[in-house]
Amino acid sequence: MSLQLTQKEKSLLQDQKSHEEMCVQKYSNYANQAQDPQLKQMFQQLAQKEQEHLNTVNQILNGQVPNMQSQQSSSGQSSKQSKSMKQIENGTTFNSVGTTPRPVTAETSFVSSSSNNSDKDLCQDMLMTEKYVSSTYDTTVFECTDTKVRQALNHIQKEEQEHGEEIFNYMQQNGMYNPQ
Repeated sequence: MSLQLTQKEKSLLQDQKSHEEMCVQKYSNYANQAQDPQLKQMFQQLAQKEQEHLNTVNQILNGQVPNMQSQQSSSGQSSKQSKSMKQIENGTTFNSVGTTPRPVTAETSFVSSSSNNSDKDLCQDMLMTEKYVSSTYDTTVFECTDTKVRQALNHIQKEEQEHGEEIFNYMQQNGMYNPQ
């Protein structure tokens, strides 16, 4: 089935496309800049998820209704990441391969105070970016006429919020963010 997008839908989706491209680029660049191996891995995983979002937006712009079945099988990966973040919250981190959990101690923490500030800046920028991108999806969802497209965009928006939560949890766990 081919979608007939309104001019407003096309315009909003073009904006989302540029936002997703920027997220892919920033996460990839920041993964290379991050000092903490755990943060590098998280940014690499988030760059992959943002690429999936970009692919979905491009699919819609090309007039195709996204297949939510494949989207939801990849959301199983999201729950794996959420489980990983819960382990981090409980004082467990991962080695550079990301498979073997171990407790966080002063000896095993890879974040020095100088790299901590740099990593903190990267995290703060990505948290602000995720907040913004999630909010722009809100308008786009409401402006779409096709129910399946709305569902796909709502799914992406939910994942953007989960990305923000992962960053928030990482920052809080590493003493970079203390809600008052």
